[in-house]
Amino acid sequence: MTYVVTDNCIRCKYMDCVEVCPVDCFYEGENMLVINPNECIDCGVCEPECPAEAILPDTENGLEKWLELNTKYSAEWPNITVKGEAPADADAMSGVENKLEQFFSPNPGEGS
Repeated sequence: MTYVVTDNCIRCKYMDCVEVCPVDCFYEGENMLVINPNECIDCGVCEPECPAEAILPDTENGLEKWLELNTKYSAEWPNITVKGEAPADADAMSGVENKLEQFFSPNPGEGS
């Protein structure tokens, strides 16, 4: 099992999860974070820290595409270990549906 970052992180990217991760397995894209499933130790401390409730265990049904997305982009994007600033419109974007299709960016973030 691993945890994965899902749709609601897109354009929310609060980053509260980053500082609690004991193994630094978060990677930063331009407008979302992902978890490297090979580095995640399944401790679950990140899940309750996410204000957008975008982090879920991969054992939940229907998360296969998110496991693939997290795996792919954690290999391409820079590691992030320090919480940054959330986007100004993060609260307004939380809960918006179909964010993957509408807003996802494959571009890397800055990392830290």
